[in-house]
Amino acid sequence: MEFFRIKRDIPFMRHALVFNVISLITFLLAIVSLATKGLHYGVDFTGGTVMEVNYDEPPELARIRETVAGLGFADVAVQNFGSARDVMIRLPVREDMSGAKVSESVMQALHKIDKTAELRRVDFVGPQVGKELVENGALALLFVSIGIVLYLWMRFEWKFGLAAIIANLHDVVIILGFFSFFQWEFSLPVLAAVLAVLGYSVNESVVVFDRIRENFRKMRRASVPQIIDNAITRTMSRTIITHGSTQMMVTSMLIFGGETLHYFALALTIGICFGIYSSVLVASPLVMWFGIRREDLVKAEKKPQPDAVV
Repeated sequence: MEFFRIKRDIPFMRHALVFNVISLITFLLAIVSLATKGLHYGVDFTGGTVMEVNYDEPPELARIRETVAGLGFADVAVQNFGSARDVMIRLPVREDMSGAKVSESVMQALHKIDKTAELRRVDFVGPQVGKELVENGALALLFVSIGIVLYLWMRFEWKFGLAAIIANLHDVVIILGFFSFFQWEFSLPVLAAVLAVLGYSVNESVVVFDRIRENFRKMRRASVPQIIDNAITRTMSRTIITHGSTQMMVTSMLIFGGETLHYFALALTIGICFGIYSSVLVASPLVMWFGIRREDLVKAEKKPQPDAVV
């Protein structure tokens, strides 16, 4: 199915070096941010208490933060979510207080400054559980990556597989770099989004690579850049339909999903955008730089040997 067909191939490979330099700079900036600032792990990973409080009128966040900090909490995060009347309060683990006691003492303090404060939800995660979630999440990311590597290695020639692996690594690091630079909360839903982006990105790369492999058989007189440009151009309609439909759904979650789905949808949005970019402007140029040739994909036909004359 195609909404449109581009008659002339777009010369993407003519600017391949520029795109790769931009990707490398973005990748290195993400690495630097992760190394210096790290990720802002949510309560899912670090352990602690998360409270969602609703007010009749928009409250002063600074006053709430000061009131909660006065109870002896050193690292208090207070922010709006959903609307100006909804407040999320994140508190670190207190060894001397249970989760129920923490929420009770906080609500008592909040009622002193505003009696309309209403507790909507409270979650508590122990530090040991958080540590196990970090380890399990890292293992999940590792196993998914290994599975993708094996799949690509078996399906394509090794140059395609290596290019797709680098492109997928690029997408994951960029997502983590965004969350590190802006210090957005990295939680279990965000980890799920990263794993989803891995599969989503490799699917786009496979579509482009399949067309490149097909073009090597059909376009026998074309150069490698021309073959890749044609493959990308011919798959653009499919890319717009697929990613556009997915992004419409993700955007609805981003706008109407509330705090629970906000960062999950944000990670997916970043992953979809960079997944398209990496498949077209990272993986495909890398295949060209690796020196892909027609001989790598199309086996030469063996001519029948003439019968020996006795």
